[in-house]
Amino acid sequence: MIIRINPRALNTSEPLAAALGRPVSSQEGLTGHTVVAHWPGLDYYTPLDEQRIWTSTEWAEHLDDPAWQHPFPADPKGDHRPIWHADVRLATGDRDLTGPEWSEIAHRITRAAGIQRPGDRQGCRWIAIQAQPGRLDLLANLLRVDGTWAEQPHRLLALVTAEGRRIEADLGLISPSGGPDPDSAARFAARYATPQANVSDAATQLAGLLGQLADENTGPLSTVRGLVEHAAHRLGRLPHAHAHGSAHQLEWIARRLHGIQQDLDATAAALPTAPATPARPTPPGYGAAAAPAPPSGRLAR
Repeated sequence: MIIRINPRALNTSEPLAAALGRPVSSQEGLTGHTVVAHWPGLDYYTPLDEQRIWTSTEWAEHLDDPAWQHPFPADPKGDHRPIWHADVRLATGDRDLTGPEWSEIAHRITRAAGIQRPGDRQGCRWIAIQAQPGRLDLLANLLRVDGTWAEQPHRLLALVTAEGRRIEADLGLISPSGGPDPDSAARFAARYATPQANVSDAATQLAGLLGQLADENTGPLSTVRGLVEHAAHRLGRLPHAHAHGSAHQLEWIARRLHGIQQDLDATAAALPTAPATPARPTPPGYGAAAAPAPPSGRLAR
């Protein structure tokens, strides 16, 4: 499976339309066959409405509601876009999954992404949409019910991708070909690693550089991928046949960029870190007397 994190949005309408493959409608009801999972707090907000089928417009309004309660929100980085959207795509040869299997994937990915925490009733509102073959879309409002922002992990893409590999193993799904090979990256790094401190320092700096390039939130590859995906989405909405072909090509370019980010993450993780430089012994009688060691259990300042 391939997990793609899309650019954040100001409201849910456009991401939900992309998940459904059609415009959001106030006439179309979304049953449990389409909304395969949702945040646990929904049951506390609709205790008398469990059997009612919500329209896609009502689902969008439900996800947008925290932003209406807290006008003009901005996260700690100054981003005003609260809607988070990720899509999960199965390989072409994968089997059809059942509703509970899609639900399991949704809950595991949202936990890995910091969207859902067990027992947190004031967390993010989110839903999982399974409306297109071999695809699951996760939509969440990062502005939590209590007015605070969700804290997502720094290496978000790497973490959800790793969870995707575990899900593939648990459900017997196909892993994408040509993905990163951490073992081969480690062998490559070990082949050229030497015990010299300057080489290890350089490897540490390179690992940091690769991590910055692959970072899902601030990395340049993520920005380029978001622009390519946005262009693909806009082309896909045009009525011309050639536009759909170009949109499909751009989607594959975005997937290749996603694979490059994964490769960079794996290579950075395999590079050796700089070892601690051992202190040189002081010759007897040289210089001032050594300071007494700090008491046990405390750090010297």
